[in-house]
Amino acid sequence: MPGSVQSIERAAAILHVVAGSGGTLGVTDIAEAVGLAKTTAHSLLRTLLLVGFVEQDPGTGRYSLGSALLRLGSSLDANELRARASNWADALAARSGHAVRLATLADDQVVVVHHVFRPDDSAQLLEVGTALPPSSALGKVLLAHSHPHTGSRTSSRPPAAVAELAEVRARGWAAGRLEHQPGTGGIAAPVRGAGGLVVAALGISGAHSALFDARGVPRPLVLAMVTDAAHAVSRELGSPGA
Repeated sequence: MPGSVQSIERAAAILHVVAGSGGTLGVTDIAEAVGLAKTTAHSLLRTLLLVGFVEQDPGTGRYSLGSALLRLGSSLDANELRARASNWADALAARSGHAVRLATLADDQVVVVHHVFRPDDSAQLLEVGTALPPSSALGKVLLAHSHPHTGSRTSSRPPAAVAELAEVRARGWAAGRLEHQPGTGGIAAPVRGAGGLVVAALGISGAHSALFDARGVPRPLVLAMVTDAAHAVSRELGSPGA
């Protein structure tokens, strides 16, 4: 291709391979897939890692797409996200009997972009635009899937918090307490966009005893409702494999 830049072509080829693998390939597999020497592939992957275009699992060494790709030129704004998720969020509130929130990460803040009231006659306040604590279930999901190699996102976290976020990322859901509402908690799951990256978190909140058993384990039916709804929104957004 006349006028092309070889290193960019190679980096693009690597991104295509990583995107199609679903996070199952290490550097040797990637090098073989794109026809590069392992040292060359490793050098390119290190650069892509530094700029947030790929992420590497510290345990397995395998690569997946990084969240920086989502923020770069993403056309999915909050209004479109809300519109695509609305029907599924409404259904989740009706089925579970709990309030539903859809949140995104904006400048490292967990911001509610859609809120469905719990289906009862109690007084409730609309929380769209509200910033939630990182310790909330929605916050844990979003932080677990944010880029792990940039700035203060990891440097200021204690090892236990880093381990918890890794667990959230691996199992596909998070649980948390709502500090501003004693006795309440939440369960949330990731919502993925067309590229397979996490673009939002969808979750419910309610009385802790209604969401969790005496050991603090999410009740299976409630957890299934949340994860199924998040997968449905992901399918609506065109996520592969959702």
